Amino acid sequence: MKLIHHLKYRIPHRFVLWFFAALMAVGLVAACGPQTTTPYGESTSSVTNPTEQSTATAATGGSTLRLLYWQAPTTLNPHLSTGIKDREASSLILEPLAAFDENEALEPILAAEIPSLENGGLGQDNRSVTWKLREGVKWSDGTPFTAEDVVFTYEFISNPDTGSTSAEFYGGIDRVEAIDPQTVRITFSQPTSSWSQSFVGGSGMILPKHIFQEHVGAKARSAPGNTQPVGTGPYRATEFKAGDIIIYEPNLNFRGDKPYFDRVELKGGGDAVSAGRAVLQTGGADFGWNIQAEPAVIQGLEAGGKGKMEYIFKPLMERILINFSDPNQEVDGQRSHAQTKHPFLTDKRVRQAISLAIDRDTIVKQLYGQAGQVATNFIVAPSKYVSPNTRYEFSLDQAKALLDEAGWVDSNGNGIRDKNGVEMSLLFQTSVNPVRQKTQEIMKQNLSELGMQVELKSTDPSIYFGDPSNPDSSSTFYADLQMFAFDSETPEPDSYMMLYACDAIAQKENQWSKENISRYCNPDYDQLLAQLNRELDPDRRQQLFIQMNDLLIEDVALIPLVHRSDPLAVSHSLSNLEFSPWAASTWRVNGWGRQ
Repeated sequence: MKLIHHLKYRIPHRFVLWFFAALMAVGLVAACGPQTTTPYGESTSSVTNPTEQSTATAATGGSTLRLLYWQAPTTLNPHLSTGIKDREASSLILEPLAAFDENEALEPILAAEIPSLENGGLGQDNRSVTWKLREGVKWSDGTPFTAEDVVFTYEFISNPDTGSTSAEFYGGIDRVEAIDPQTVRITFSQPTSSWSQSFVGGSGMILPKHIFQEHVGAKARSAPGNTQPVGTGPYRATEFKAGDIIIYEPNLNFRGDKPYFDRVELKGGGDAVSAGRAVLQTGGADFGWNIQAEPAVIQGLEAGGKGKMEYIFKPLMERILINFSDPNQEVDGQRSHAQTKHPFLTDKRVRQAISLAIDRDTIVKQLYGQAGQVATNFIVAPSKYVSPNTRYEFSLDQAKALLDEAGWVDSNGNGIRDKNGVEMSLLFQTSVNPVRQKTQEIMKQNLSELGMQVELKSTDPSIYFGDPSNPDSSSTFYADLQMFAFDSETPEPDSYMMLYACDAIAQKENQWSKENISRYCNPDYDQLLAQLNRELDPDRRQQLFIQMNDLLIEDVALIPLVHRSDPLAVSHSLSNLEFSPWAASTWRVNGWGRQ
Protein backbone atom coordinates (compact mmCIF):
# COMPACT_ATOMS: atom_id res chain seq x y z
CA MET A 1 0.00 0.00 0.00
CA LYS A 2 1.52 3.35 -1.07
CA LEU A 3 -0.99 5.93 0.08
CA ILE A 4 -1.25 7.09 3.69
CA HIS A 5 -3.73 9.78 4.74
CA HIS A 6 -1.94 12.52 6.65
CA LEU A 7 -4.12 13.62 9.53
CA LYS A 8 -3.97 17.12 10.96
CA TYR A 9 -3.29 17.59 14.65
CA ARG A 10 -4.11 20.73 16.53
CA ILE A 11 -1.44 21.88 18.97
CA PRO A 12 -3.30 23.10 22.07
CA HIS A 13 -3.06 26.83 22.66
CA ARG A 14 -1.78 26.19 26.19
CA PHE A 15 1.12 24.10 24.93
CA VAL A 16 2.13 26.86 22.52
CA LEU A 17 2.19 29.39 25.35
CA TRP A 18 4.38 27.18 27.48
CA PHE A 19 6.59 26.42 24.48
CA PHE A 20 7.30 30.12 23.88
CA ALA A 21 7.95 30.59 27.57
CA ALA A 22 10.54 27.84 27.31
CA LEU A 23 12.15 29.67 24.38
CA MET A 24 12.27 32.82 26.48
CA ALA A 25 14.30 30.93 29.06
CA VAL A 26 17.10 30.44 26.52
CA GLY A 27 16.90 34.00 25.25
CA LEU A 28 14.99 33.31 22.04
CA VAL A 29 11.75 35.01 22.99
CA ALA A 30 11.13 37.86 25.42
CA ALA A 31 7.57 37.37 26.48
CA CYS A 32 5.39 36.60 29.46
CA GLY A 33 6.12 33.67 31.83
CA PRO A 34 5.07 30.06 31.30
CA GLN A 35 1.41 29.18 31.18
CA THR A 36 -0.02 26.28 33.14
CA THR A 37 -3.55 26.11 31.79
CA THR A 38 -4.52 22.52 31.30
CA PRO A 39 -4.30 21.01 27.77
CA TYR A 40 -7.50 19.78 26.15
CA GLY A 41 -9.68 21.64 28.63
CA GLU A 42 -9.37 19.15 31.48
CA SER A 43 -10.42 20.29 34.94
CA THR A 44 -7.51 20.23 37.39
CA SER A 45 -6.34 21.93 40.53
CA SER A 46 -2.88 23.09 41.53
CA VAL A 47 -1.53 21.51 44.71
CA THR A 48 1.53 22.09 46.82
CA ASN A 49 3.46 19.35 48.59
CA PRO A 50 2.29 19.36 52.19
CA THR A 51 5.66 18.49 53.71
CA GLU A 52 7.38 20.80 56.14
CA GLN A 53 10.63 20.57 54.23
CA SER A 54 12.39 23.85 53.51
CA THR A 55 12.19 25.06 49.93
CA ALA A 56 15.76 26.41 50.07
CA THR A 57 17.80 25.54 47.01
CA ALA A 58 20.20 22.65 47.44
CA ALA A 59 23.81 22.82 46.32
CA THR A 60 23.17 21.95 42.68
CA GLY A 61 24.06 23.19 39.23
CA GLY A 62 21.58 26.00 39.64
CA SER A 63 19.64 25.42 36.43
CA THR A 64 16.25 24.10 35.31
CA LEU A 65 15.73 20.77 33.56
CA ARG A 66 12.78 20.95 31.15
CA LEU A 67 11.05 17.68 30.26
CA LEU A 68 8.29 17.32 27.67
CA TYR A 69 5.78 14.49 28.04
CA TRP A 70 3.14 15.10 25.44
CA GLN A 71 1.27 12.12 26.93
CA ALA A 72 0.60 14.07 30.09
CA PRO A 73 0.80 12.38 33.53
CA THR A 74 -2.44 12.35 35.51
CA THR A 75 -1.32 10.79 38.79
CA LEU A 76 1.88 10.40 40.78
CA ASN A 77 0.86 7.04 42.20
CA PRO A 78 2.11 4.43 39.69
CA HIS A 79 0.07 1.69 41.37
CA LEU A 80 -3.20 3.30 40.28
CA SER A 81 -2.43 3.93 36.61
CA THR A 82 -2.09 1.92 33.42
CA GLY A 83 0.09 4.59 31.79
CA ILE A 84 3.87 4.46 31.41
CA LYS A 85 3.73 8.28 31.50
CA ASP A 86 2.66 8.20 35.16
CA ARG A 87 5.41 5.75 36.06
CA GLU A 88 7.93 8.07 34.41
CA ALA A 89 6.71 11.12 36.33
CA SER A 90 6.62 9.19 39.62
CA SER A 91 10.16 7.84 39.31
CA LEU A 92 11.68 11.22 40.21
CA ILE A 93 9.95 10.95 43.60
CA LEU A 94 9.24 7.31 44.48
CA GLU A 95 11.73 4.43 44.42
CA PRO A 96 11.65 0.61 44.43
CA LEU A 97 13.90 -1.70 46.39
CA ALA A 98 15.86 -2.43 43.22
CA ALA A 99 15.76 -2.08 39.42
CA PHE A 100 17.28 -3.84 36.42
CA ASP A 101 20.00 -2.03 34.49
CA GLU A 102 20.66 -2.22 30.76
CA ASN A 103 22.58 -5.49 31.21
CA GLU A 104 19.65 -7.15 33.03
CA ALA A 105 21.55 -6.97 36.32
CA LEU A 106 19.55 -6.13 39.42
CA GLU A 107 20.83 -2.97 41.15
CA PRO A 108 19.92 -2.06 44.74
CA ILE A 109 18.12 1.26 45.26
CA LEU A 110 16.31 1.29 48.59
CA ALA A 111 17.79 -2.12 49.32
CA ALA A 112 21.24 -2.34 50.85
CA GLU A 113 22.13 -5.35 48.71
CA ILE A 114 20.61 -7.79 46.25
CA PRO A 115 19.43 -10.99 47.94
CA SER A 116 21.35 -14.16 47.09
CA LEU A 117 21.94 -17.64 48.45
CA GLU A 118 25.40 -16.52 49.53
CA ASN A 119 24.21 -13.62 51.69
CA GLY A 120 21.21 -15.52 53.04
CA GLY A 121 18.68 -13.38 51.20
CA LEU A 122 17.22 -16.23 49.15
CA GLY A 123 15.64 -19.14 50.95
CA GLN A 124 17.05 -22.59 50.26
CA ASP A 125 13.53 -23.81 49.56
CA ASN A 126 12.89 -21.06 46.95
CA ARG A 127 9.89 -19.89 48.96
CA SER A 128 11.25 -16.71 50.53
CA VAL A 129 13.39 -13.66 49.87
CA THR A 130 14.78 -11.36 52.55
CA TRP A 131 15.64 -7.77 51.70
CA LYS A 132 18.04 -5.71 53.79
CA LEU A 133 17.19 -2.01 53.52
CA ARG A 134 19.55 0.95 53.34
CA GLU A 135 20.30 2.62 56.65
CA GLY A 136 19.36 6.24 57.26
CA VAL A 137 16.92 6.71 54.36
CA LYS A 138 14.24 9.34 54.99
CA TRP A 139 11.08 10.34 53.23
CA SER A 140 11.08 13.86 51.82
CA ASP A 141 9.15 15.12 54.89
CA GLY A 142 11.87 13.80 57.21
CA THR A 143 10.06 10.65 58.36
CA PRO A 144 12.36 7.59 58.50
CA PHE A 145 11.88 4.97 55.80
CA THR A 146 11.48 1.50 57.34
CA ALA A 147 10.42 -2.04 56.56
CA GLU A 148 6.89 -1.11 57.65
CA ASP A 149 6.60 1.03 54.49
CA VAL A 150 7.39 -2.01 52.33
CA VAL A 151 4.85 -4.14 54.18
CA PHE A 152 2.26 -1.38 53.83
CA THR A 153 2.91 -1.03 50.08
CA TYR A 154 2.07 -4.72 49.69
CA GLU A 155 -1.11 -4.28 51.75
CA PHE A 156 -2.11 -1.29 49.61
CA ILE A 157 -1.52 -3.08 46.30
CA SER A 158 -2.96 -6.46 47.28
CA ASN A 159 -6.22 -5.09 48.74
CA PRO A 160 -8.76 -5.94 45.99
CA ASP A 161 -10.79 -2.81 46.75
CA THR A 162 -7.77 -0.64 45.95
CA GLY A 163 -7.94 -1.69 42.31
CA SER A 164 -4.17 -1.50 41.94
CA THR A 165 -2.81 -1.88 38.43
CA SER A 166 0.41 -3.40 39.85
CA ALA A 167 -1.28 -6.35 41.52
CA GLU A 168 -0.07 -8.95 39.02
CA PHE A 169 3.51 -8.46 40.29
CA TYR A 170 2.46 -9.55 43.78
CA GLY A 171 0.08 -12.42 43.07
CA GLY A 172 2.31 -15.28 44.25
CA ILE A 173 2.99 -13.81 47.69
CA ASP A 174 1.73 -15.49 50.86
CA ARG A 175 2.88 -12.78 53.29
CA VAL A 176 5.24 -9.83 53.70
CA GLU A 177 6.79 -9.25 57.13
CA ALA A 178 8.95 -6.61 58.77
CA ILE A 179 11.58 -8.66 60.65
CA ASP A 180 13.09 -5.45 62.03
CA PRO A 181 13.08 -1.80 60.87
CA GLN A 182 15.68 -2.57 58.19
CA THR A 183 14.66 -6.08 57.11
CA VAL A 184 11.72 -7.36 55.06
CA ARG A 185 10.92 -11.00 54.41
CA ILE A 186 8.61 -12.06 51.56
CA THR A 187 7.19 -15.57 51.70
CA PHE A 188 5.67 -17.07 48.57
CA SER A 189 2.78 -19.49 48.41
CA GLN A 190 4.95 -21.98 46.47
CA PRO A 191 8.59 -22.27 45.36
CA THR A 192 9.33 -19.63 42.74
CA SER A 193 12.08 -18.43 40.42
CA SER A 194 10.47 -15.01 39.94
CA TRP A 195 11.18 -13.53 43.39
CA SER A 196 12.46 -10.35 41.71
CA GLN A 197 9.01 -9.43 40.34
CA SER A 198 7.84 -7.71 43.53
CA PHE A 199 9.07 -4.32 44.81
CA VAL A 200 11.33 -4.00 41.76
CA GLY A 201 11.20 -1.50 38.91
CA GLY A 202 8.23 0.68 37.98
CA SER A 203 5.66 -1.52 39.69
CA GLY A 204 7.83 -1.83 42.79
CA MET A 205 7.85 1.78 43.95
CA ILE A 206 7.41 1.99 47.73
CA LEU A 207 4.64 4.15 49.22
CA PRO A 208 4.94 5.93 52.60
CA LYS A 209 2.72 4.28 55.18
CA HIS A 210 2.22 7.48 57.17
CA ILE A 211 0.78 9.23 54.09
CA PHE A 212 -1.44 6.46 52.70
CA GLN A 213 -2.48 4.37 55.70
CA GLU A 214 -5.91 6.01 55.86
CA HIS A 215 -6.48 5.51 52.12
CA VAL A 216 -6.36 1.78 51.44
CA GLY A 217 -9.06 0.01 49.50
CA ALA A 218 -12.05 1.96 48.22
CA LYS A 219 -10.53 5.28 49.37
CA ALA A 220 -7.26 4.76 47.47
CA ARG A 221 -8.06 6.94 44.47
CA SER A 222 -8.98 9.90 46.68
CA ALA A 223 -5.71 9.80 48.64
CA PRO A 224 -3.95 13.20 48.76
CA GLY A 225 -0.67 11.34 48.32
CA ASN A 226 -1.61 10.53 44.71
CA THR A 227 -1.08 14.19 43.77
CA GLN A 228 0.93 15.46 46.77
CA PRO A 229 3.51 12.69 46.98
CA VAL A 230 6.11 12.17 49.69
CA GLY A 231 9.00 10.08 48.41
CA THR A 232 12.58 8.95 48.99
CA GLY A 233 13.81 9.92 45.50
CA PRO A 234 16.01 12.83 44.47
CA TYR A 235 13.10 15.22 43.86
CA ARG A 236 9.81 16.23 45.40
CA ALA A 237 6.83 17.72 43.57
CA THR A 238 5.93 21.24 44.67
CA GLU A 239 3.18 21.71 42.07
CA PHE A 240 1.07 19.22 40.17
CA LYS A 241 -1.67 19.87 37.63
CA ALA A 242 -3.00 16.65 36.21
CA GLY A 243 -2.60 16.56 32.44
CA ASP A 244 -0.58 19.76 32.45
CA ILE A 245 2.55 20.48 34.49
CA ILE A 246 4.62 19.16 37.37
CA ILE A 247 7.24 21.26 39.14
CA TYR A 248 9.93 19.42 41.07
CA GLU A 249 12.59 20.68 43.47
CA PRO A 250 15.40 18.72 45.11
CA ASN A 251 14.51 16.50 48.04
CA LEU A 252 16.77 17.91 50.75
CA ASN A 253 16.45 14.65 52.66
CA PHE A 254 17.72 12.58 49.73
CA ARG A 255 20.64 10.35 50.66
CA GLY A 256 24.02 11.00 49.09
CA ASP A 257 24.74 13.68 46.51
CA LYS A 258 22.00 16.15 45.64
CA PRO A 259 20.90 16.28 41.98
CA TYR A 260 22.51 18.78 39.64
CA PHE A 261 19.30 20.57 38.68
CA ASP A 262 17.61 22.75 41.28
CA ARG A 263 14.30 22.70 39.40
CA VAL A 264 12.63 20.27 37.02
CA GLU A 265 9.61 21.22 34.92
CA LEU A 266 7.70 18.34 33.38
CA LYS A 267 5.23 19.73 30.85
CA GLY A 268 2.44 17.63 29.40
CA GLY A 269 0.17 18.11 26.42
CA GLY A 270 0.69 19.07 22.80
CA ASP A 271 1.95 16.42 20.42
CA ALA A 272 5.06 14.35 19.74
CA VAL A 273 6.36 16.42 16.83
CA SER A 274 6.10 19.71 18.73
CA ALA A 275 7.88 18.16 21.70
CA GLY A 276 10.63 16.84 19.43
CA ARG A 277 10.97 20.22 17.77
CA ALA A 278 11.39 21.99 21.11
CA VAL A 279 14.32 19.72 22.00
CA LEU A 280 15.99 19.04 18.65
CA GLN A 281 15.37 22.21 16.67
CA THR A 282 14.77 25.24 18.91
CA GLY A 283 16.48 24.21 22.14
CA GLY A 284 13.48 25.30 24.19
CA ALA A 285 13.47 22.04 26.16
CA ASP A 286 16.03 19.48 27.26
CA PHE A 287 14.29 16.14 26.95
CA GLY A 288 11.27 14.81 25.07
CA TRP A 289 9.76 11.44 25.89
CA ASN A 290 8.16 9.03 23.41
CA ILE A 291 8.74 11.11 20.28
CA GLN A 292 6.78 8.91 17.92
CA ALA A 293 7.00 10.51 14.49
CA GLU A 294 7.68 9.44 10.94
CA PRO A 295 11.36 8.97 9.96
CA ALA A 296 11.36 11.93 7.57
CA VAL A 297 9.98 14.19 10.28
CA ILE A 298 12.60 13.03 12.79
CA GLN A 299 15.38 13.54 10.26
CA GLY A 300 14.21 17.11 9.67
CA LEU A 301 14.06 17.85 13.40
CA GLU A 302 17.53 16.44 14.07
CA ALA A 303 18.88 18.73 11.36
CA GLY A 304 18.19 21.58 13.78
CA GLY A 305 21.39 20.64 15.57
CA LYS A 306 20.19 21.19 19.15
CA GLY A 307 19.92 17.53 20.10
CA LYS A 308 19.67 13.95 18.94
CA MET A 309 17.32 10.99 19.13
CA GLU A 310 18.08 8.04 21.40
CA TYR A 311 16.29 4.77 20.67
CA ILE A 312 16.09 2.54 23.73
CA PHE A 313 14.72 -0.83 22.63
CA LYS A 314 12.62 -2.24 25.43
CA PRO A 315 10.43 -5.31 25.91
CA LEU A 316 7.85 -3.00 24.36
CA MET A 317 5.51 -4.15 21.61
CA GLU A 318 2.86 -2.18 19.73
CA ARG A 319 -0.07 -4.52 19.26
CA ILE A 320 -3.65 -4.90 18.15
CA LEU A 321 -5.81 -6.07 21.04
CA ILE A 322 -8.93 -8.03 20.11
CA ASN A 323 -12.09 -7.80 22.20
CA PHE A 324 -13.40 -11.31 22.80
CA SER A 325 -16.47 -9.91 24.60
CA ASP A 326 -19.31 -7.84 23.14
CA PRO A 327 -18.71 -4.09 23.55
CA ASN A 328 -22.29 -3.30 22.52
CA GLN A 329 -24.14 -5.57 24.94
CA GLU A 330 -24.63 -4.42 28.52
CA VAL A 331 -24.65 -6.84 31.46
CA ASP A 332 -24.89 -5.67 35.08
CA GLY A 333 -24.20 -2.08 34.11
CA GLN A 334 -21.14 -2.71 31.96
CA ARG A 335 -20.35 -3.45 28.35
CA SER A 336 -17.60 -5.82 27.26
CA HIS A 337 -18.70 -8.22 29.98
CA ALA A 338 -16.77 -11.47 30.23
CA GLN A 339 -20.01 -13.47 30.01
CA THR A 340 -20.75 -12.14 26.54
CA LYS A 341 -19.11 -13.22 23.29
CA HIS A 342 -18.15 -10.97 20.44
CA PRO A 343 -20.45 -11.58 17.45
CA PHE A 344 -17.59 -12.35 15.06
CA LEU A 345 -14.15 -11.82 16.64
CA THR A 346 -14.51 -15.06 18.61
CA ASP A 347 -14.24 -16.86 15.24
CA LYS A 348 -10.54 -17.65 14.82
CA ARG A 349 -10.80 -17.43 11.03
CA VAL A 350 -11.96 -13.82 11.32
CA ARG A 351 -9.02 -12.99 13.60
CA GLN A 352 -6.66 -14.71 11.17
CA ALA A 353 -8.12 -12.70 8.29
CA ILE A 354 -7.54 -9.42 10.16
CA SER A 355 -3.94 -10.43 10.88
CA LEU A 356 -3.35 -11.30 7.21
CA ALA A 357 -4.71 -7.89 6.19
CA ILE A 358 -2.14 -5.87 8.18
CA ASP A 359 0.83 -4.63 6.17
CA ARG A 360 3.41 -4.53 8.96
CA ASP A 361 6.32 -3.81 6.62
CA THR A 362 4.69 -0.63 5.35
CA ILE A 363 3.80 0.45 8.88
CA VAL A 364 7.39 -0.01 10.12
CA LYS A 365 9.08 1.49 7.07
CA GLN A 366 6.88 4.56 6.71
CA LEU A 367 6.00 5.30 10.34
CA TYR A 368 8.77 3.93 12.58
CA GLY A 369 12.11 3.75 10.78
CA GLN A 370 14.91 3.29 13.34
CA ALA A 371 12.38 3.35 16.17
CA GLY A 372 10.89 -0.07 15.47
CA GLN A 373 10.98 -3.41 13.71
CA VAL A 374 8.28 -5.87 12.68
CA ALA A 375 7.03 -7.97 15.59
CA THR A 376 5.68 -11.49 15.31
CA ASN A 377 5.77 -12.47 18.99
CA PHE A 378 4.06 -11.66 22.27
CA ILE A 379 7.44 -11.75 24.07
CA VAL A 380 9.95 -9.52 22.28
CA ALA A 381 12.66 -9.43 25.00
CA PRO A 382 14.85 -10.72 26.52
CA SER A 383 16.25 -12.64 23.56
CA LYS A 384 16.38 -16.00 25.36
CA TYR A 385 12.57 -16.04 25.56
CA VAL A 386 11.86 -14.83 22.01
CA SER A 387 10.27 -17.60 19.96
CA PRO A 388 11.95 -18.58 16.68
CA ASN A 389 8.77 -20.33 15.53
CA THR A 390 6.54 -17.48 14.41
CA ARG A 391 6.16 -15.56 11.19
CA TYR A 392 3.64 -13.28 9.54
CA GLU A 393 2.20 -12.82 6.07
CA PHE A 394 0.39 -9.99 4.36
CA SER A 395 -2.23 -11.34 1.94
CA LEU A 396 -5.62 -9.78 1.28
CA ASP A 397 -6.55 -12.68 -0.98
CA GLN A 398 -5.97 -15.26 1.76
CA ALA A 399 -7.86 -13.05 4.22
CA LYS A 400 -10.88 -12.86 1.91
CA ALA A 401 -10.83 -16.62 1.38
CA LEU A 402 -10.91 -17.21 5.15
CA LEU A 403 -13.90 -14.89 5.57
CA ASP A 404 -15.71 -16.64 2.72
CA GLU A 405 -15.00 -20.00 4.35
CA ALA A 406 -16.36 -18.71 7.67
CA GLY A 407 -19.62 -17.68 5.95
CA TRP A 408 -19.13 -13.92 6.14
CA VAL A 409 -20.30 -12.61 2.74
CA ASP A 410 -21.82 -9.42 1.38
CA SER A 411 -25.39 -10.67 1.10
CA ASN A 412 -26.89 -7.14 1.05
CA GLY A 413 -24.69 -5.79 -1.74
CA ASN A 414 -23.57 -2.79 0.35
CA GLY A 415 -19.90 -3.71 0.47
CA ILE A 416 -20.07 -4.95 4.08
CA ARG A 417 -19.84 -8.63 4.91
CA ASP A 418 -22.59 -10.07 7.09
CA LYS A 419 -23.83 -13.32 8.59
CA ASN A 420 -27.10 -14.15 10.33
CA GLY A 421 -28.11 -10.51 10.18
CA VAL A 422 -24.88 -9.23 11.78
CA GLU A 423 -22.65 -6.93 9.75
CA MET A 424 -18.88 -6.83 10.17
CA SER A 425 -18.72 -3.35 11.67
CA LEU A 426 -15.69 -2.51 13.80
CA LEU A 427 -14.84 0.32 16.20
CA PHE A 428 -11.05 0.59 16.29
CA GLN A 429 -9.62 2.82 19.04
CA THR A 430 -6.22 4.08 20.14
CA SER A 431 -4.65 7.12 21.79
CA VAL A 432 -4.16 10.47 20.08
CA ASN A 433 -0.76 9.96 18.46
CA PRO A 434 0.21 10.68 14.83
CA VAL A 435 1.96 7.35 14.26
CA ARG A 436 -0.87 5.35 15.80
CA GLN A 437 -3.55 7.26 13.94
CA LYS A 438 -1.78 6.78 10.62
CA THR A 439 -1.43 3.08 11.44
CA GLN A 440 -5.18 3.08 11.97
CA GLU A 441 -5.68 4.63 8.53
CA ILE A 442 -3.53 1.96 6.86
CA MET A 443 -5.45 -0.80 8.61
CA LYS A 444 -8.82 0.77 7.86
CA GLN A 445 -8.08 0.85 4.16
CA ASN A 446 -7.00 -2.81 4.13
CA LEU A 447 -9.89 -4.04 6.29
CA SER A 448 -12.33 -2.10 4.12
CA GLU A 449 -10.99 -4.01 1.13
CA LEU A 450 -11.95 -7.20 2.96
CA GLY A 451 -15.53 -5.97 3.32
CA MET A 452 -15.39 -4.69 6.90
CA GLN A 453 -16.81 -1.36 7.98
CA VAL A 454 -14.27 0.37 10.24
CA GLU A 455 -14.83 3.41 12.45
CA LEU A 456 -11.73 5.01 13.95
CA LYS A 457 -11.59 6.55 17.40
CA SER A 458 -8.67 8.29 19.12
CA THR A 459 -8.69 9.38 22.75
CA ASP A 460 -6.41 11.76 24.62
CA PRO A 461 -3.64 9.71 26.30
CA SER A 462 -4.36 11.19 29.73
CA ILE A 463 -7.80 9.53 29.53
CA TYR A 464 -6.93 6.45 27.47
CA PHE A 465 -4.07 5.52 29.84
CA GLY A 466 -5.54 7.12 32.95
CA ASP A 467 -8.25 5.94 35.34
CA PRO A 468 -9.03 2.34 34.25
CA SER A 469 -12.73 2.78 35.05
CA ASN A 470 -13.18 5.63 32.58
CA PRO A 471 -15.43 4.38 29.72
CA ASP A 472 -12.93 5.81 27.22
CA SER A 473 -9.93 4.07 28.78
CA SER A 474 -8.06 1.17 27.23
CA SER A 475 -9.00 -0.98 30.24
CA THR A 476 -12.77 -0.83 29.83
CA PHE A 477 -12.21 -1.55 26.11
CA TYR A 478 -15.61 -0.49 24.81
CA ALA A 479 -14.50 -1.09 21.23
CA ASP A 480 -13.81 -4.07 18.96
CA LEU A 481 -10.11 -3.49 18.34
CA GLN A 482 -7.60 -1.24 20.04
CA MET A 483 -3.92 -0.47 19.72
CA PHE A 484 -1.16 0.48 22.11
CA ALA A 485 2.18 -0.76 23.42
CA PHE A 486 2.90 -2.65 26.61
CA ASP A 487 6.15 -3.83 28.19
CA SER A 488 7.04 -6.63 30.57
CA GLU A 489 9.14 -4.49 32.98
CA THR A 490 11.47 -7.30 34.12
CA PRO A 491 13.70 -9.82 32.30
CA GLU A 492 11.65 -12.64 33.86
CA PRO A 493 8.24 -11.92 32.28
CA ASP A 494 6.08 -14.10 34.55
CA SER A 495 3.68 -11.28 35.39
CA TYR A 496 3.56 -10.23 31.73
CA MET A 497 2.06 -13.62 30.89
CA MET A 498 -0.87 -12.81 33.20
CA LEU A 499 -2.20 -10.48 30.49
CA TYR A 500 -4.14 -13.43 29.05
CA ALA A 501 -5.00 -15.41 32.20
CA CYS A 502 -8.65 -16.35 32.66
CA ASP A 503 -8.70 -15.14 36.27
CA ALA A 504 -7.17 -11.76 35.37
CA ILE A 505 -10.06 -10.41 33.29
CA ALA A 506 -10.72 -6.69 33.82
CA GLN A 507 -14.32 -6.07 34.90
CA LYS A 508 -16.40 -3.61 36.91
CA GLU A 509 -16.06 -5.61 40.13
CA ASN A 510 -12.27 -5.16 40.09
CA GLN A 511 -12.46 -1.54 38.85
CA TRP A 512 -11.12 -2.69 35.46
CA SER A 513 -7.66 -2.77 37.06
CA LYS A 514 -6.77 -6.37 36.15
CA GLU A 515 -4.51 -7.23 33.26
CA ASN A 516 -6.66 -9.21 30.81
CA ILE A 517 -8.56 -6.41 29.08
CA SER A 518 -9.17 -8.54 25.96
CA ARG A 519 -11.34 -10.96 28.01
CA TYR A 520 -9.57 -13.86 26.30
CA CYS A 521 -9.78 -17.17 28.15
CA ASN A 522 -8.08 -20.39 27.11
CA PRO A 523 -7.78 -23.25 29.66
CA ASP A 524 -4.74 -24.62 27.80
CA TYR A 525 -2.94 -21.32 28.29
CA ASP A 526 -3.88 -21.21 31.98
CA GLN A 527 -2.51 -24.72 32.43
CA LEU A 528 0.85 -23.65 30.98
CA LEU A 529 0.80 -20.55 33.18
CA ALA A 530 0.29 -22.71 36.26
CA GLN A 531 3.27 -24.85 35.22
CA LEU A 532 5.39 -21.73 34.74
CA ASN A 533 4.51 -20.41 38.19
CA ARG A 534 5.96 -23.50 39.89
CA GLU A 535 8.83 -24.27 37.48
CA LEU A 536 12.36 -23.67 38.83
CA ASP A 537 14.51 -25.16 36.07
CA PRO A 538 15.79 -22.34 33.76
CA ASP A 539 15.71 -24.46 30.59
CA ARG A 540 12.17 -25.66 31.23
CA ARG A 541 11.07 -22.09 32.01
CA GLN A 542 12.49 -20.99 28.66
CA GLN A 543 10.52 -23.71 26.89
CA LEU A 544 7.31 -22.72 28.69
CA PHE A 545 7.66 -19.04 27.82
CA ILE A 546 8.11 -19.91 24.14
CA GLN A 547 5.27 -22.45 24.23
CA MET A 548 2.88 -19.92 25.79
CA ASN A 549 3.94 -17.26 23.31
CA ASP A 550 3.33 -19.60 20.38
CA LEU A 551 -0.11 -20.58 21.69
CA LEU A 552 -1.20 -16.93 21.84
CA ILE A 553 0.12 -16.18 18.36
CA GLU A 554 -1.34 -19.32 16.77
CA ASP A 555 -4.72 -18.62 18.39
CA VAL A 556 -4.53 -14.94 17.31
CA ALA A 557 -5.26 -13.82 20.87
CA LEU A 558 -3.55 -10.59 19.81
CA ILE A 559 -1.82 -9.27 16.70
CA PRO A 560 1.79 -8.12 17.21
CA LEU A 561 2.73 -5.12 15.07
CA VAL A 562 6.01 -3.48 16.02
CA HIS A 563 8.79 -4.20 18.48
CA ARG A 564 9.21 -0.62 19.59
CA SER A 565 11.94 1.44 21.10
CA ASP A 566 11.47 4.27 23.52
CA PRO A 567 12.25 7.19 21.14
CA LEU A 568 13.77 9.96 23.27
CA ALA A 569 14.76 13.45 22.14
CA VAL A 570 17.83 14.54 24.12
CA SER A 571 19.48 17.95 24.11
CA HIS A 572 23.19 18.11 23.33
CA SER A 573 23.55 20.16 26.50
CA LEU A 574 22.71 17.21 28.76
CA SER A 575 25.33 14.85 30.14
CA ASN A 576 25.60 11.67 32.20
CA LEU A 577 22.35 10.19 30.93
CA GLU A 578 21.82 6.51 31.70
CA PHE A 579 18.91 4.52 30.29
CA SER A 580 17.72 0.97 30.83
CA PRO A 581 15.23 -1.10 28.82
CA TRP A 582 13.80 -2.27 32.15
CA ALA A 583 13.25 1.07 33.90
CA ALA A 584 11.71 4.49 33.42
CA SER A 585 13.88 6.83 31.36
CA THR A 586 14.16 9.07 34.44
CA TRP A 587 15.39 6.33 36.79
CA ARG A 588 18.87 7.92 37.03
CA VAL A 589 17.80 11.56 36.74
CA ASN A 590 19.75 12.50 39.87
CA GLY A 591 22.93 11.87 37.87
CA TRP A 592 21.99 14.03 34.88
CA GLY A 593 23.96 17.23 34.33
CA ARG A 594 25.01 19.82 31.76
CA GLN A 595 27.84 19.65 29.27
